[in-house]
Amino acid sequence: MARGQDTEAQRQIVAVVLELLQTDGFDAVQLRVVAKRAHVSLTTVYKLFATRDELIVRAIKQWMADEAYAELEPAPPDETTRDSLMRVLRCVFEPWERQPRMLEAYHYARQGPCGQLLDEQGLTVLVPLVADVIQHLEPGYLEDLVVILGNVVLSLIGGFATGAVEISTILPTLERVVYRLTADNAAEAAGRPAHAG
Repeated sequence: MARGQDTEAQRQIVAVVLELLQTDGFDAVQLRVVAKRAHVSLTTVYKLFATRDELIVRAIKQWMADEAYAELEPAPPDETTRDSLMRVLRCVFEPWERQPRMLEAYHYARQGPCGQLLDEQGLTVLVPLVADVIQHLEPGYLEDLVVILGNVVLSLIGGFATGAVEISTILPTLERVVYRLTADNAAEAAGRPAHAG
């Protein structure tokens, strides 16, 4: 069911889940607690959301749409690959810096049975925004860029969720990685073949 067609009960349930995620974290989302706070029966929760994982992913997708993806805009015509990547990463990570429990929840929900829905949402939103900037990149370079940057992002998110990485270090780390991936390979990043020696 599309968000615009949600029932009042669905909206209330998702709002309660978001509140629990933001204040008490991922493990605090227990369906009996959600039903009680949303003033609906547990049967209603299960009728609207088949599993706890589905409900949590639905709430996180809504939060991402409203907080992380809402401010994203297409790249200006003269934006560099580096600037475009960092603009997108800042739009996604700055809301997480303000709401770190949501980043933790994202990490755990992404590992669950409905986690691919979060990846699909991200790709659907983000790829068109950087498509103009990355279309000129050499295909092998682009593939490497996606693999490396994607793995660094997931590693940092996982490190934060397990307490090994401070949230305030994520964006500076990503900025250094993006710089290294684009500056040290200037010819490939510009779509030109590198000159031999």
